[in-house]
Amino acid sequence: MISYANLWKTMKEKGVTQYTLIKTHGISPSQITRLKRNEYVSTHTIDIFCKILDCRVENIMEYIKEE
Repeated sequence: MISYANLWKTMKEKGVTQYTLIKTHGISPSQITRLKRNEYVSTHTIDIFCKILDCRVENIMEYIKEE
């Protein structure tokens, strides 16, 4: 399973809110909802978040092995 828990931590550290993502960077609310639910998002979306937050992929997502 892919977890986006690191995204929320990184956003907090960088002072970026969901509102900022939507209003300033044009991220759709549905994409944010998908990330909150740990659902599929494209690598393009991950790339955009890396650029916005100036971070690495592992600061946004991680793989968690399911038992």
